[in-house]
Amino acid sequence: MPQGVVAVIGSLNADVIVSAKRLPQQGETVVGHRYEIAPGGKGANQALAAARAGVATRIVGAVGRDEYARVALANLEAASVDLSGVQQTEDLTGIAQISVDDAGENTIVVVAGANGCVNLEQAISAVRELGGADIVLLQMEVPAGLNLSVLQTARSVGAISVFNTAPYTDNVPELAPLADIIICNEKEFALLSDAAMLSGKPETRARALACMNRQTVIVTLGRGGAFVATADSFAAVSSPAVEAIDTVGAGDTFCGYLAAGLASGRSVGESARIACAAAAVACTRRGAQAGIPEMNVIASTLKSLEAQR
Repeated sequence: MPQGVVAVIGSLNADVIVSAKRLPQQGETVVGHRYEIAPGGKGANQALAAARAGVATRIVGAVGRDEYARVALANLEAASVDLSGVQQTEDLTGIAQISVDDAGENTIVVVAGANGCVNLEQAISAVRELGGADIVLLQMEVPAGLNLSVLQTARSVGAISVFNTAPYTDNVPELAPLADIIICNEKEFALLSDAAMLSGKPETRARALACMNRQTVIVTLGRGGAFVATADSFAAVSSPAVEAIDTVGAGDTFCGYLAAGLASGRSVGESARIACAAAAVACTRRGAQAGIPEMNVIASTLKSLEAQR
């Protein structure tokens, strides 16, 4: 089977990362012990993960004409991600302010900047070049109207669309039914299933949502791995046990690796297994992009897990 391409339509940011012993409560100031400025953005993170997983990857997005643009693109250039779809705008490059505690938990505030100016025609043109072996990967850090048009176009050309519902907004319930595969964390899944007026156990709700929209529903569970649901199946996917030091970017690593697995011709279940391992390894490293592992590391991790069984 020929290997497909992963086309990411998404955000490119510079991350301002602050580390502290614990995260502040509302109205509180705490003293941190380090900070750094690094490339990020859910679109960029997911594109980098797909590229490090070993598949041809391109991204459509926008940056400003500022120093943060250089930061946002550096790792993608190094990984040979196709950046021909990245437009420079007069707006500022998007940023994310990320606070991380010593347990690896985080809070994030994102300012879209140039991500709100992604060129619709350029995005549609990129998707129209795709075929049935190719994957379109989207998130919610670009305008909802752009995502709507991209999902509709992906369906018309037969490309597989993977929609990550983060960060969750009121537009997600409208967009999610148009995707072939949706990826949510537990909180996003609860909001989406509530919007669909579903009740019951997570398995029941996930299968009902999959049946309703004729799609695959994947819910990531942090240390608990993930589950994959269709209208007539449900499978739990375990995650390797690791000592997490930074969970920033773990979800994006999962999404990028899952898309890469699908583009390589793997099943959704096998792609999710590899993606869980990649996300777990990412949690043992600091930085949204610096933490994304190469495929050879994940292959070794999975081989070690098999040997332990």
